[in-house]
Amino acid sequence: MTETPTRAQTPDASLTAFIAGMPKAELHVHLEGTLESPLRLELAARNGMEVSVAEQSYTDLTSFLAAYYPNMDVLQTQSDFYDLAYAYLVKAAGQGVRHTEMFFDPQAHTSRGIPFVSVITGYHEAIVDAGRALGIHGQLIMCILRDHSVESAAATLEESLRYKHWIVGIGLDSDERGNPPSKFAVVFARARDEGYRLTMHCDVDQENSIEHIRQALEDIGVERIDHGTNILEDPRLVQLVIDRGIGLTSCPLSNAIVSEGSKSGELLTLLRAGVKITVNSDDPPYFGGYVVENLVHLAGISDITRDELVLLQRNAFEVSWLAEADRRVFLRELDEYVATWSE
Repeated sequence: MTETPTRAQTPDASLTAFIAGMPKAELHVHLEGTLESPLRLELAARNGMEVSVAEQSYTDLTSFLAAYYPNMDVLQTQSDFYDLAYAYLVKAAGQGVRHTEMFFDPQAHTSRGIPFVSVITGYHEAIVDAGRALGIHGQLIMCILRDHSVESAAATLEESLRYKHWIVGIGLDSDERGNPPSKFAVVFARARDEGYRLTMHCDVDQENSIEHIRQALEDIGVERIDHGTNILEDPRLVQLVIDRGIGLTSCPLSNAIVSEGSKSGELLTLLRAGVKITVNSDDPPYFGGYVVENLVHLAGISDITRDELVLLQRNAFEVSWLAEADRRVFLRELDEYVATWSE
C-alpha cells in the first residue's frame, strides 16, 4: 500500500468523529516537544528572557534538533516544567487520550544548570494534578541523549534512581549519526537491573537504521522501538517483533517533515503483518498536530479501515507499560466505545 497524496487529506466526517472520540493511549510524545509558541513567550517573559518569534523550518532530524533544543531555554523553574506538562495533558485529554507515556530529556536541562529535581518534580506534579482534574493517566520515560557521552548518560541514570517510583522506563533519543544503541549498552543494562522498562528511538531513514534496530532488539533487548518503520528492510526482524510482541511507536506527521513521506504505507504493512504498531504525535506543535491529527492524516492518505484504527489503539494499550488492571480498564473502555458505534 502506498500513500495517495492526491486523495483528500480529511476523511469523511463520521470517521473523523469516530477517531476524535476513541479512547487512546499515546506512547511517543516528548514533553519538551509540546512547547507551543504562546507558552514559550509566556515563560520567556516570566523569566526575563528575550526570544525570537521568527518562524522556524526544518527538513530533517538534524535541522529539527537545531531548532528544538534552543527553544527549551525558557524552561527554568519547577513551575515552568509543571506548566509545560499540564498544558500537554489538557490537550491530550481533550483528544480522548486516556493514558500517555511521555518522554523527557533531563540532560538538556541539567547541562544548562537546571537541577534534575526541578525537572522531574514539575513534571510529576502536573501528572498527579491532571489525573485528578481530567482523569488522564500519565507516566514518564526518561530519555538519554545519544549525542552526549556515555558518562553523562550513566550520571543521569544514577541521579534518576531516587525518583524511579516516578519514572516507568528509559529511552534513547536525539541525533542518531554516530550514536548507535550499542554505545549505551552498559547504561541500559544497569537501567534494566534497576527495574526500568526499555525503549529506544530508531528514527526513520537514518544512516544504519536497520543495524540500529537490530542492536536495540537483539543486543540491548528493548521492549519497544520508537519510530522503527525501517524494520521492513529485514523480514527476520519483523518476525522477531511479532513473536516477542514488541511495539513500534510511529509518528506520521513528524515522518512527513523529517523524512520522505509519513510512512503510512510502511505503517499499514506492519500493522497488517501483525506488528503491534501505534500512532503518536512526537513533538506536536513542531509537526502540525497532536494524536488526533496524526490519526486523521493517516486515514486521509491511506486505505486504513475503522477496525484497523481501533487496532492501533488496542496495540497502544497492549504494549503500554500500564499495570495490568489499568490496562484491562482502558481496553474495556475502548470496546464499549466501539460497541456504541456498531449499534
